[in-house]
Amino acid sequence: MGLIDDANREAYERLDASNPALTDVVFAKDVLPDIDKYTVSHAGPPITWERMSGPMRSAVMGALVYEGLAETREEAAEVAASGKIKFRPNHDCGCVGPMAGVTTYSMPLCEVTNLTYGNKVYIAFNESDIRALCFGSADPVVIPRLHWFEEVLGPAVKDALAEMGPINLKAIVTKALTQGEELHNRIAAGSVLFFREIAPTLVRTVGDRAQLQEIIDFLAPSDYFFLNLGMAYGKASADAIKNIPYCTVVTAMSRNGTDFGIKVSALGDRWFTSPCPKVKGIYFPGYSEADANPDLGDSAITETVGLGGCSMAANPAMVHLFGAESTDVAQDITREMLEITVGASKDKVIPNMNNQGIPLGIDIRKVVETEICPLINTGIAHKDPSHGQIGAGVSRAPLSCFQQALEAFAESLG
Repeated sequence: MGLIDDANREAYERLDASNPALTDVVFAKDVLPDIDKYTVSHAGPPITWERMSGPMRSAVMGALVYEGLAETREEAAEVAASGKIKFRPNHDCGCVGPMAGVTTYSMPLCEVTNLTYGNKVYIAFNESDIRALCFGSADPVVIPRLHWFEEVLGPAVKDALAEMGPINLKAIVTKALTQGEELHNRIAAGSVLFFREIAPTLVRTVGDRAQLQEIIDFLAPSDYFFLNLGMAYGKASADAIKNIPYCTVVTAMSRNGTDFGIKVSALGDRWFTSPCPKVKGIYFPGYSEADANPDLGDSAITETVGLGGCSMAANPAMVHLFGAESTDVAQDITREMLEITVGASKDKVIPNMNNQGIPLGIDIRKVVETEICPLINTGIAHKDPSHGQIGAGVSRAPLSCFQQALEAFAESLG
């Protein structure tokens, strides 16, 4: 047990010492391995077109139209089913995406570098709208907005970063935790802090005043813009603990709307999967649980590094989403998550819980022993293509993923 505990302590220290920063904006075609126009990276563990959920299929169709591989969504569905498209998980090629979260050849991506360890990860811009590709929405605004990211927002943020230097995401995460956010379902303070960092430089570097107005009008009111950057913060931190021998700490949790999957440090890039759980939450008017797709997205990388559901105490107001009558439940959840993690962060703390450090390092041994599964904050997508987001709530990671991983870990030790 000493080797395992030592490895897990190393993982915990790396997680806490990680210092991710937004360093550049690049194009997927220039940085993602083995990508071409016919490659679609998606949220969650590996999946085929035939098994994809409705919102995932709809996001793929929209992405193929965006890439010019189809003129209509109907034609895009035929292309997707033809065998010409290479589907692969975002996590397997160094990126992440919320909800359906597809990543394709022409997309501008935020480059986030872990300044402590040097590893880089990538994520597309947050669409800041329930009518979004990542929710599978077929609304007419979706594709033009993706092109606007490519032609206007991406180059503008790139130029701003070239002048001002990296934007420290760890500092934003740490501050937002003190302002009532767990940085998965509530990200408004993180978005404001990011806007405050970049806006003055954008004013200096964007020469076209009409484009500057468009950019400010997009960023300023967006409560969710920082979600994607927070996810990249999580992946850049978690990737720093990959492949530590004897380490039983989780490096990824992700969902594609059909399967839920985890990865574990000592077991490399192997996925351990179970059916996606349903989400318990609140629905927009006109929708109910009967309309909901099972849980979806790479955004559980935030819980993987102690944010989101693990830090529920930072955002006690959220407990109403799953019917809790007392906000004390939020602290109970964070204490529960501390039971299945290696330790608590030294510098990322929750003020209204007596500056308790957030839980760090989900240990598959502790999950299996206690049968306490990580709680995940999440949005809810409609199960049928094109409807988009219909609510928000929480889910629990399936216990069987952790049981499978622990069995595989035991086998790896002989």
